[in-house]
Amino acid sequence: MSILILIRHGQSQWNLENRFTGWTDVPLTDRGVQDAHTAGKFLKSKGLQFDYAFTSRLQRASKTLEILLEELGQTDIPLEFDSALNERHYGSLQGLNKAETAEKYGQEKVSLWRRDFFTRPPNGESIEDCDRRTTPFFVQYILPLVFSGKNVIVAASGNSMRPMVKYLEHISPEETAALEIGLCTPYTYHFEGEKIVSKEVMDVPGIVTKGASQTEKNVKEGTV
Repeated sequence: MSILILIRHGQSQWNLENRFTGWTDVPLTDRGVQDAHTAGKFLKSKGLQFDYAFTSRLQRASKTLEILLEELGQTDIPLEFDSALNERHYGSLQGLNKAETAEKYGQEKVSLWRRDFFTRPPNGESIEDCDRRTTPFFVQYILPLVFSGKNVIVAASGNSMRPMVKYLEHISPEETAALEIGLCTPYTYHFEGEKIVSKEVMDVPGIVTKGASQTEKNVKEGTV
């Protein structure tokens, strides 16, 4: 039996400001740091022990993982950083406010850029493009460890988690693009060999910001 946990980073400064972030290396907010500590304490309460950890080269994910491992008391396990796990690149949209961009280009166009699997934002990556770089890394470097009985934790971003969930759960591109992945929410897969025997999206008590911003609506709905 082995465990794979996929977890999205805590709230970043541009999540709070409702901006397209992509590969811009913005830090966690104080709230994001606190929620990462809360998630780490929660995982520790479950008695989880990890053998390997993976994260992206973006500080919002790597800092989240650092905090999680600190709370778990497992800072000495092998840790790998790779840009294959980075958020999708939002191209010309990076830094723009999402609401203002919707006013300028129309909500339908912005919804396609954000939530259509195949549509690229200007000069950026589609979710499909992100899938093409994330999934091969996941299959080559992460899953073999899990299949061999190792417990692995991966801290990433919403759009680099979507391809991994797609691969594990055999869901369609449309379902993948529609996934709402909460901040600091552990997606937990239990394996026997190469077979998934159970999956749980853990509800962490005390996490304040599960969505992208701190608006009441987004926090309540857990949307991104």
